[in-house]
Amino acid sequence: MSDGALQVSGLVRRFGSGSHARTAVDGLDLRLEPATVLTLLGPNGAGKTTTVEICEGFQRADAGEVRVLGLDPSTQGDRLRARIGVMPQGGGAYPGVRAKEMLRVIAACSANPLPTDWLLDVLGLTGCARTPFKRLSGGQQQRLALACAVIGRPELVFLDEPTAGMDPQSRRLVWELVAGLRRDGVSVLLTTHLMDEAEALADQVVIMDAGKVVAKGTPASLTARSGEAALRFRARPGMDLTALAEALPSGYHAEEPIAGSYLVRGTMNPQLLSAVTSWCAEQGVLADEVRVARRSLEDVFLDLTGRELR
Repeated sequence: MSDGALQVSGLVRRFGSGSHARTAVDGLDLRLEPATVLTLLGPNGAGKTTTVEICEGFQRADAGEVRVLGLDPSTQGDRLRARIGVMPQGGGAYPGVRAKEMLRVIAACSANPLPTDWLLDVLGLTGCARTPFKRLSGGQQQRLALACAVIGRPELVFLDEPTAGMDPQSRRLVWELVAGLRRDGVSVLLTTHLMDEAEALADQVVIMDAGKVVAKGTPASLTARSGEAALRFRARPGMDLTALAEALPSGYHAEEPIAGSYLVRGTMNPQLLSAVTSWCAEQGVLADEVRVARRSLEDVFLDLTGRELR
């Protein structure tokens, strides 16, 4: 494998045996370039966390090859751990330890750690530095886990759902820190369910489903589709989509992906806008937040992985 911060080739991971065997990761290929952010997207059970844990050295692959900073995490973990940072789901800290004490323990194991007080301040944790982990809010626990992952100045950071349970201000702090890591030459492998997070942070996006890669590319390339755009508007939930489709020119498709949020696909022109607003007026409804927009990453995700919960 040529130089890359992380490279995965033909990765396979199975659980169980015989008729009960389940393939969680099925022939996966990934490549994370230095000083970039790679985001893994996929529905629950797609194999994202399993893939990340194999790359971190916490699970072994059944087949395939994995190299992290040029090392095999399954056999060279001792050499690798000093060079990576890991933020697992669920925080990963001891319940009774105080926030600042936890950071100091991690820093003591690092050759050139970031200043503990500075990192607490950057992540908005100074006010709870003496609070035990179990008494922190969910968002504070997530931010402390992130601080533990980056305090040792790693070359590569694994972030598994880093903003889960965070309020908007905390999410913004994390986004700024991730962008700062990239500017400093750190590579980041990130899993998330948040499409806006992927679009804001990722240099490359890989969409997984059933253990396989179903699409990959930059956010812009994934959302580009030859000439297709969408008219979006908000109105009363549950309007008759069949009647709306009949009011539109031929070749257009209408849907309500989220209650009260409507989407009309096809070639955008003034006639379409007039048809939609006129139809809404006939229903006694004001079309609000009307806008023409490109296909979103969420649209791509749902088209590739399905719109039903599994």
